[in-house]
Amino acid sequence: MEYGNDDSILDVTELDGMLTAILSGPNMISPSHWLSVIWGGNEHAPHWKSRKELMCFMDLTLQNMNDIAERLCYNPDHFAPLFEFRTIDSKEYIVAEEWCFGYMRGVALDDWSALPKALIPELEAIALHGKEENFQHLENMSSDEIQQSIAKIPPAVLRLHAHYLRQRRSVGEIPLISSPHVATPKVGRNDPCPCRILL
Repeated sequence: MEYGNDDSILDVTELDGMLTAILSGPNMISPSHWLSVIWGGNEHAPHWKSRKELMCFMDLTLQNMNDIAERLCYNPDHFAPLFEFRTIDSKEYIVAEEWCFGYMRGVALDDWSALPKALIPELEAIALHGKEENFQHLENMSSDEIQQSIAKIPPAVLRLHAHYLRQRRSVGEIPLISSPHVATPKVGRNDPCPCRILL
């Protein structure tokens, strides 16, 4: 990752998780806020080689966000976290760690404290694979148990998103956005995608 560092989002898998959480939370998080998290803070923001490079990154990132939003809102049956896969002894395993770490980064950008108790287990299903404090617990689980716990993540994501989507829809929907406008190399206000902006 050309502009990466020890504190930045590692790859597209972790970014997919973070964007999913941003789209699923109780409040709209402005791109000017969450974009800095990708790089691990404003102090690590890249010095783009050109405006074209910046625009390419913004277009791809917001297009990805729009794609996630459309699946969450309108095609939940087609939603699937961008998990990684690992083959061990000719058997393929799903690896959820990076995606879940990204999701929990997104959760940390908002206040989820009012999440109903009935939905806390859903968030915990994701946090199991997305917080270092749970590593020891994962190490004590068998491979089958880990895979079973990963299978709980997609439905948990959908239930969390549906909960806050109902709240946002009660306020009123805003139409889909067009391509983002970036006035200068420093990213300004870029609307987030489709149903995320239901506030």
